[in-house]
Amino acid sequence: MKNQTSITSVLLMSLSDDQKTIHVLFIFFLLIYLMTVFSNFLILLLVVTCAHLHTPMYFFLGNLAFLDMSFSSVTAPKMLFAIITQHWSMSLSECKAQMFFVLYCACSEAFLLASMSYDRYVAICRPLHYSQLISWGTCTKIVSLVSSTAFLASIIYTLCLRRLSFCGPNLIHNFFCDLPHLLQISCTDISINVLVVIGLGAVLSSIAFVITFYPYVMIFRAVLRIGTSDGKSKAFSTCTSHLTVVLIYYASVIFIYLVPDTSNLLTLNRVVTVIYTLITPLLNPLIYSLRSKDLKAALQRALHIHRLHPAPATRR
Repeated sequence: MKNQTSITSVLLMSLSDDQKTIHVLFIFFLLIYLMTVFSNFLILLLVVTCAHLHTPMYFFLGNLAFLDMSFSSVTAPKMLFAIITQHWSMSLSECKAQMFFVLYCACSEAFLLASMSYDRYVAICRPLHYSQLISWGTCTKIVSLVSSTAFLASIIYTLCLRRLSFCGPNLIHNFFCDLPHLLQISCTDISINVLVVIGLGAVLSSIAFVITFYPYVMIFRAVLRIGTSDGKSKAFSTCTSHLTVVLIYYASVIFIYLVPDTSNLLTLNRVVTVIYTLITPLLNPLIYSLRSKDLKAALQRALHIHRLHPAPATRR
């Protein structure tokens, strides 16, 4: 067996070799990232400062906005720096750290969306018991459990990489580090890691999937029993935004992690990855803000107050 030299850095795949295309992509992704941070921060600010948004539903939405900001910030700044400098390499330790936060955000979002499904189920199917079942204490415990579960899963995946050696080739076929890509460039046996990934991933994804979609089965059954079309429309309108976000999230995740990463699908996979990591965090606040009358009213009220009480001019 020949000696193999361990690598200390990885090389991410450039989005394009054409200089004109590179500059266009930089401007495009920079605008998306800035809009993502601004829109999610605005929702988070409204949820925190507006008293009539201090409800469990908007508590979860505020956490989702913070998570989307974090998720986008894990990958976008590094990608923008690489695009403008054409420096696509990063240290192996930095790559593992980025992988950890990507996994943490992805897992947290899955379980947070599941929590929001349960919230909608209680609001529509058991409205008389809503205040008892979805109290502030319960909401805090749910978010703490979501964060702890995501952190523990990410730690397990990251620690399992310590047993692996990485000898090259060090090219990663994406613009950020993710667990499957690191396993692909390992030069040691990854069978234990694969078992951990499949086993733990199957358990966590099954739990999140069931908690997310089973409440909607119960919601649809309850809504169909409503006699008037107006009542059905009002009931559906309270969960349309969340269901849209859920479908976009799961469609992206299924394509990225379950569809084989073959050469024929490599370009399409990278496009879907861009949608998942950059576009989806921007779509989430837009979907909720367009569908939520409370958010629109809060934003209009905040703008109206700002016009009535402009910031005082600074005296020189």
